[in-house]
Amino acid sequence: MDLKLIATVFLTVIVAEIADKSQFVTLLYASNAQHSKLSVYIGSSLALMFASGVAVLAGVGLSNWFDERIMARVAGIAFILVGLWTFVRA
Repeated sequence: MDLKLIATVFLTVIVAEIADKSQFVTLLYASNAQHSKLSVYIGSSLALMFASGVAVLAGVGLSNWFDERIMARVAGIAFILVGLWTFVRA
């Protein structure tokens, strides 16, 4: 187990998730006085774990066909395009 990689992934994902749509949805559920906060936490955690599992499996599958550098560039371009699209729509 690579603790440095775990820390890097954790920090990268936590920064990406702060103020993300999933955080706002979780915040809305948690702000409802009738909802169990533990249930909201567990549901949100399970959803993020599932989404992460899908991403890992997709990464493993794609790495069989594409070079890591190409995948990193495509991901970078996608992030830039989403940022520009968000900026234009604002």
